[in-house]
Amino acid sequence: MTVQVREAAEADRPAVAAINQAAFGAEEGPVIVGLMDELLADPTAEPRLCLVATVAEQVVGYILFTSARLEPDQPEVAAALLAPMAVHPDHQNQGIGGRLIQEGLARLQAAGVDLVFVLGHVGFYPKFGFTPAGAEGFEAMYPIPPENADAWMVQALHREGTGRAHGRVVAADALDDPAYWIE
Repeated sequence: MTVQVREAAEADRPAVAAINQAAFGAEEGPVIVGLMDELLADPTAEPRLCLVATVAEQVVGYILFTSARLEPDQPEVAAALLAPMAVHPDHQNQGIGGRLIQEGLARLQAAGVDLVFVLGHVGFYPKFGFTPAGAEGFEAMYPIPPENADAWMVQALHREGTGRAHGRVVAADALDDPAYWIE
């Protein structure tokens, strides 16, 4: 199986919506589809990077990174938030999610992004270099319950100049809802 990763196009949106439905289910899938639509229309999410993974030209996964910033204001630190990401259940456990993460991180690093944050599964994201963000002095937009604190993670793409970075991460306006900050 050959997996290709490329930037998403407008024509990929129906396939991405179908992946969300299949991966997140009938209850959560529509919420994620709505979030994707909001993030893609939200000017506070820019710059953003949306990638898709294809197998035989069929979209089987995607990842979205949107702009973030730190409070107190630290304009010298460029940050992004990874959310959401999904792989169609028929293609899970084949390394596609990892390929999307690695390609996205490489592109963000080349674009000068210093820090990438994610609220996600503690058994998955550390394999790609993410570590607990709270332990490094980074708060999420909304409090993460202590039992899920390690699900709030960060990865430094450029160590120079980010060693003293800290504070509250502020993401795109579309993510300004406490319901999105539960893991």
